[in-house]
Amino acid sequence: MAMTKKQPERGPMSGLERLSLRVSSMINHPVAQIQRWVTIHRLDTDGNREWGEVMGLLTETDGIGMTFNDDESVTLKWEAGTDEDRPIEVMAEEPAPF
Repeated sequence: MAMTKKQPERGPMSGLERLSLRVSSMINHPVAQIQRWVTIHRLDTDGNREWGEVMGLLTETDGIGMTFNDDESVTLKWEAGTDEDRPIEVMAEEPAPF
């Protein structure tokens, strides 16, 4: 009988993890990537410490412009990446042997 690895028990997500995941998914959304901007709205569940920490990290990130709106939302804008930032497509000369 095969032994299975047991995944460690994980508690509920912290407020910081939840907010970071939400902001990351908003930035990486295909529409946001095409338009190169996104507005992040602060939710009632976003604590002051968590919101401040995530906004601080975004402020320190090169290439992101931030506009703090009157309704406590934040609009992020960025420029299109250069060709050096894009993944390189490699064409195989021979088909794989498998």
